[in-house]
Amino acid sequence: MKFLVTGHPGFLSNSFVRYFDTKGYDIYTAGLLKANRRNHIVFDLSSDIPPCLPDIKFDIVIHAAGKAHTVPKNKDEEKLFYKVNFDGTVNLIKALENLTVAPKVFIFVSTVAVYGMETGENIDESIELYPDSAYGKSKKLAEDYILNWKTTAKKMIIRLPLLVGKNPPGNLGKMISSIKNRTYFNIGNGSAKRSMVLAEDIARFIPTLAQHEGIYNLTDGYHPSFAELQSRICEVLKKRKNPNIPYPIAKVLARIGDKWDKIPFNSNVLNKMTSNLTFSDEKARIELGWNPGNVLDEIPTIF
Repeated sequence: MKFLVTGHPGFLSNSFVRYFDTKGYDIYTAGLLKANRRNHIVFDLSSDIPPCLPDIKFDIVIHAAGKAHTVPKNKDEEKLFYKVNFDGTVNLIKALENLTVAPKVFIFVSTVAVYGMETGENIDESIELYPDSAYGKSKKLAEDYILNWKTTAKKMIIRLPLLVGKNPPGNLGKMISSIKNRTYFNIGNGSAKRSMVLAEDIARFIPTLAQHEGIYNLTDGYHPSFAELQSRICEVLKKRKNPNIPYPIAKVLARIGDKWDKIPFNSNVLNKMTSNLTFSDEKARIELGWNPGNVLDEIPTIF
């Protein structure tokens, strides 16, 4: 099978490509940066013109390119999310439409941020979308465009929570770094839970996803708490846990952070660290046979 994976050499695309290489698939990668591999295409999806792709009959196109993991500080930074996540998706689709033969399957890597929820438990795909961030809004626009795209390709949208794998980006990467530096503290008892998923589990599941169409949340189904994550990471790193910060003290520190942006802790961070935010993957389990591993069990493999 011939694959095209965008967003290479990013974190998720790297996970996909490592796994696909072991299966002997014919892999083409594409991204903004150069990569030391055969059949890599360098292009900027956010440019004003669609990229030029080799005229190949792709079995599966996985669109994993996107902008994430930062909070825009001004209008220009906010616009960049739309330029990359929405305009980039439109440009890729236009490039695919220029091929002699359409791909058989188009898989779009979206995010649970499209729900716009700060708290909640077992949020499923039936919930109406009200994204409240540039990241979530730009991904929703891309989803809408894909759903309205007239094509013979099967269309699959996967909404992912926090990704776990080697050298993880985003909040998990920051948490690991803080634990290494002994600057990480849980708030209260650290019981707030977050949905996560192993990047390698998604890679293994791509051939199954390619047989279906629809929109699916993919999580590990366990949703570890901050305390469980900290304990597991400390165990692997052989680090002693810092004592937890009582909630009343954390609230005072957060108010200071609200007024002084040089402090990387504010009311928004406090709310995230003390509120459950989990997503249901029951639809994928029932309809697709999704059966992932537990993130906590795999923590040692990411170091």
